[in-house]
Amino acid sequence: MDKFLINGPCKIKGKVKISGSKNSSLGILAATLLFDKPVVVKNLPRVQDIRSMLYLLKSLGSKIILSKDNRTVKIINRKRMKTFCDYAIVKKMRGSFLVLGPLISKFNKAKISMPGGCLIGARPVNYHLAALKKLGMNFDIKNGYIMAQSKGRLKGSQIKFAKVSVGATTNTILAACLAKGTTHIKLAAREPEIFDLTQFLNKAGANIKWSGRTCTVVGVNSLSQTTYTVMSDRIEAGTFSVAATLAKGNLEIINFNPKIIETELKLLKKAGARIKQGNNKIFISGPEKIKPIKNIETKEWPGVATDMQSQFMVLMCMANGKSIITENIFENRFLHVGELQRLGATIRIQKNKAIIEGNTKFIGAELMSSDLRASVALVLAAMVSSGKSIINRIYHLDRGYENLENKLRNIGVKIRRVK
Repeated sequence: MDKFLINGPCKIKGKVKISGSKNSSLGILAATLLFDKPVVVKNLPRVQDIRSMLYLLKSLGSKIILSKDNRTVKIINRKRMKTFCDYAIVKKMRGSFLVLGPLISKFNKAKISMPGGCLIGARPVNYHLAALKKLGMNFDIKNGYIMAQSKGRLKGSQIKFAKVSVGATTNTILAACLAKGTTHIKLAAREPEIFDLTQFLNKAGANIKWSGRTCTVVGVNSLSQTTYTVMSDRIEAGTFSVAATLAKGNLEIINFNPKIIETELKLLKKAGARIKQGNNKIFISGPEKIKPIKNIETKEWPGVATDMQSQFMVLMCMANGKSIITENIFENRFLHVGELQRLGATIRIQKNKAIIEGNTKFIGAELMSSDLRASVALVLAAMVSSGKSIINRIYHLDRGYENLENKLRNIGVKIRRVK
């Protein structure tokens, strides 16, 4: 099993190009099941989750034609597609569950395993199922599989989520695209990746409009052949922005719209970073001394992304004073705390709050990754630790970060992958 060896402390300098968005790509790839005509998707990130989704689509009958660099895919669906999603595939990542909406909408049936993914909380699928049921899907759960079907075409409905859910919003939009009539989705998630998905669908002939947190989908009979370029990954951009702030960096981040992470960039300025925004680029310099931030709270976009919480925690460990991070999205997303404590951090957990004492002098150690974003936090901490760190189970990182060690090595981090 691969691991990272990192020799710290490191100071970063140079330029890094942000890859395509993993989360946006997953929704768009799931949406291709709605099409009779070929679809071309560009700017895919070369990460394990995308490979898993393409493998799932292939298992359902889609013809997958990848470019030489694996960043562009042409997908052609057969007239008769399968509707069975095997546990062996779906267990690898939660994003697989996004095919349920398209399958039930297009083919009126699906058998799909309950999803897997990172162990960061319960993340139940009840919101997905309740919304799809309102559109006309009936289902049973047997032996870990959801057995779903509908009597003909789905029908538009009024749907109001009890809580904002990115996955449930995505699945509902996908299902409603080909439904008969109009669907109003209230308290819908408004993350940039969902806007990217709706732009893709509208380009193909869907009829989707937004008003605040209400998404209105007017069903159409079919979608047209299209080519679409996926947005860049805001979590990768945010991660490198934290890295530059953390490691006294002087970094240019390209191929990314800074406006998408304005909230996170404002926090980094509070911490002492010097930031200039250009046309699709960010220039960021880290301070000599990092300032503490009294309370960082994760919230739905445009708030601080929960996927950035662990990175900010590492930054606050190095701050000159106490900070508090409040996790409002997932109930089990402090698994990285124990590993940061092994490096020397002083952190206390009180329910959904992490109290970080700051002024940490990280000392290298052997570490264990628990999930995707926690893994990258350990990489950041190892970068500014004294001595050698070993990070095990980096397959979590390979799920969501493209070529991370090469990108870090190119900006001055002493990192290598070993078996």
